[in-house]
Amino acid sequence: MIEHRDLAPAAGVELGGTKCVCLLASGPDSIVEEVRLPTRGADETLAAIGEVLARWRAGPGFRALGIAGFGPLELDPAAADFGRVTATPKPGWRGADLLSLGAGLDCPVAVDTDVNGAALAEGRWGAAQGLRSYAYVTVGTGIGVGSVVDGRTVRGLGHSEAGHLRVARRPGDDWPGVCPYHGDCVEGLASGPAIAARAGQPGDQVPPDHPAWETAVGAMSGMLHNLVLTTCPQRILIGGGVAEGQPWLFPRLRRGLIDSLGGYATSDRIAADLEAFVQPPALGPRAGPLGAIALALDALER
Repeated sequence: MIEHRDLAPAAGVELGGTKCVCLLASGPDSIVEEVRLPTRGADETLAAIGEVLARWRAGPGFRALGIAGFGPLELDPAAADFGRVTATPKPGWRGADLLSLGAGLDCPVAVDTDVNGAALAEGRWGAAQGLRSYAYVTVGTGIGVGSVVDGRTVRGLGHSEAGHLRVARRPGDDWPGVCPYHGDCVEGLASGPAIAARAGQPGDQVPPDHPAWETAVGAMSGMLHNLVLTTCPQRILIGGGVAEGQPWLFPRLRRGLIDSLGGYATSDRIAADLEAFVQPPALGPRAGPLGAIALALDALER
C-alpha cells in the first residue's frame, strides 16, 4: 500500500515467531510500504530485513528505526549484550543481535519487546490515548504483557514478563500446564496451546463452556489482579489471536478480575467503568508493526 509519500517516515521492524513485518510509516494513516518476511534462522532473517532497510534508506529514506522483537531481550544499554535475544526457546535465536539491523544507517535506533511496542502504539494512536499508565496483554501462542508506567515501558533487571506469573489455581486442579519453564504459570494455563492441550482439540474449536476455559479465565483473571496491584494501570487492553476469536471472553475476565480483587484497593473505581477498564485494543493486529514505528518516533523525540 502506497500513500502519503510527502511524509518523512520512520522505519519499523516487528520480529515475530513466525513472520516479520517491516513498515515504513509515520502512523496508521500514513503507511508508505509494508514488507512481510518469514521468520527463519536468525542470520537469514536479519539479512533479509537488512536488505529491505537498505533499500528504504537509499530512497525514500527514513529518520529513525524502531525494532520490536520477541523476547526475552537484553534491554539494559549498559549490558554487553544489549539488544540481543537472551533465553528464548526459539531454536537458533539465542544471542541474535537485533541492533545489528541499525548498523550503518546513521539514524536513531530503538529496541524493545514486541508487546511493549504494541503498548506504545496503543498509547499514541489507539485505545490508551491520553493515559499515562496502562497495560497491553496479548494472548495467543504465548502470553505477553507490555506495561507502560508514567509514559514509559517498564524496565529494570530485564523487562516485564507478566505472562509467566504464577497465580492461584482452582481448588482440586492439578493439571501441570504447558510452559517449558514453569509449567502452570499464566502462559502455561491460558495460552492458545494450553487451552488446546487441556481440551484435546484445536483451540478455535473449544466451546465456551468447556472446563479448559475455566482454567484459562481463572489464570488470566489472576494476572489482571496482579497487574492492578503492581503497575497500577488506568486501563488494560487484551488482544492476540485467542482473545480476538472469543468475544464472550471479555465479560468473564471482567467478572473474574472484580471477584479476585474482592473489593480491595481501586476495585470500586474499576467496577464503576469496567468495560472501559478491560477492553480490546483499538489497533487490532496492526498494533505490533505500528509498535515498532512508535519506538522509532520515541527515539526521535528523545
